[in-house]
Amino acid sequence: MSERPHHRRPATFKLDDPAVIVTDPDDSSRPSRGTVHVRPEADPSLLPVLVEAPLVPVQRRFRWGTVFWSATGGLVLLGLGLGVTRLIEDLFARSESLGIAGLAFAIAAALALAIVVTREAFGLARLATIEKLHLRAGAVLVSDDRTESRAIVRDLLGLAHQNPHLARARTTLQGHAGDIIDGADMIRLAERELMTPLDQEARRLVSSAAQRVSVVTAVSPRALIDVLFVFVASLRLIRQLALLYGGRPGALGMLRLMRHVIAHLAITGGMAASDSLIQQVLGHGIAAKLSQRLGEGVLNGLLTARLGLAAIDVTRPLPFNALPRPALADLARDLLRKRDGEE
Repeated sequence: MSERPHHRRPATFKLDDPAVIVTDPDDSSRPSRGTVHVRPEADPSLLPVLVEAPLVPVQRRFRWGTVFWSATGGLVLLGLGLGVTRLIEDLFARSESLGIAGLAFAIAAALALAIVVTREAFGLARLATIEKLHLRAGAVLVSDDRTESRAIVRDLLGLAHQNPHLARARTTLQGHAGDIIDGADMIRLAERELMTPLDQEARRLVSSAAQRVSVVTAVSPRALIDVLFVFVASLRLIRQLALLYGGRPGALGMLRLMRHVIAHLAITGGMAASDSLIQQVLGHGIAAKLSQRLGEGVLNGLLTARLGLAAIDVTRPLPFNALPRPALADLARDLLRKRDGEE
């Protein structure tokens, strides 16, 4: 039989009482009857510190896939170059005027290709700058770094200098550049001044695109037409939002934006309408008032609006903090009000 531990009732005593004995924390001896042993707690600074195990460094392997596609692309370009060279030589062999025309076409094609590549590189660099601004602003909202906030505002003004609708906002921010404002407050001020008119226009663009998709998919006779129109409308909407917030995406930039938008949708809940949204649609009596095709058009419009909201989060240079984030429920009410008006 194990002895039950003896629980002493709470009591008060004075530290200068002779019956109070201060013992070492490591002393495990039992106190004698009539005495009180006080064991001070160990110094927290002397406690052992848990050290995280170092992560195993990722070994960078040689990417043979990259070498293959690079070599294949080089061979294709060399083949095209040799083919064009032989074509121009054959044209000169037949007639000097044909050779000059072929050479002029080749020079024009090479010049156009160089301009397209330069524009694509510029567009990708601008999108990368906007993404970095978004991340830097989010970090300043946490760290409250005043110096970094001023640098972010300067970069934002550089992006917004081509937009004439932001002239007043730029003047206001430049007037506050020398004021004593905390870093996070400076980012919020820049968001209120620069993003307010852009967010209003972005909401209008998303709402218009959702209404167009809703109408077209409701009256189109083929599902293939619905898919093509929704795809084209989505690409157009993403490009418009990117241009609105300062981006200049080309073909490669659009592919990058689409990838980011789809990833954002996957993280934030996918393209399916949420349960609350479905309940809202049913609560308006749409299932009873509209036909099946018109109901499908409404849902397609809601999905387009959901895609537009994700595109706003991706293309916006500042995170939502001082301003409210556009809600799908508001866009749904606009869409349903439009459909009720058409009824």
